[in-house]
Amino acid sequence: MLNALEVFTTVTVGLMVGVEFSVAFVINPILNALPEDSGQLGRAHGGRMLGALMPVWYIGSLVLVAVWAVAGWRHDGAGLVVGAGVLLIVSVVMSVLLLVPINNRGKTWTPENRPADWKQQMNRWDRYHYVRVAVIIAAFTLLVTALT
Repeated sequence: MLNALEVFTTVTVGLMVGVEFSVAFVINPILNALPEDSGQLGRAHGGRMLGALMPVWYIGSLVLVAVWAVAGWRHDGAGLVVGAGVLLIVSVVMSVLLLVPINNRGKTWTPENRPADWKQQMNRWDRYHYVRVAVIIAAFTLLVTALT
């Protein structure tokens, strides 16, 4: 049973990392290259869509890692799992304090109501997101290492 939990948790976190990596290095660069208002409209739509999904994914991943840490406390790799959990907590705190406020504003913007500094706000979101991606990649790496 513990093995199934370990694999399910690792896959869940790995998929989350893949989505967030894709947003950072594929989706947003594509949106930034679109003409006129298309990129901003795409970011607003993405903010609404992923803004609804990702909190559940982040918290769910954290819960799975916590359950793994408790269930596997006496097994090899428990410290790595706890470390991954700490990093996921950091990613959630970063999200709530830094990324979500910008995302909540950005998902309501249209070409008619966006602020003059909307590009600077999106660039700030991107910078925070790059750090968050690095944090969750590190958490994922610890989980994969704990499997071995």
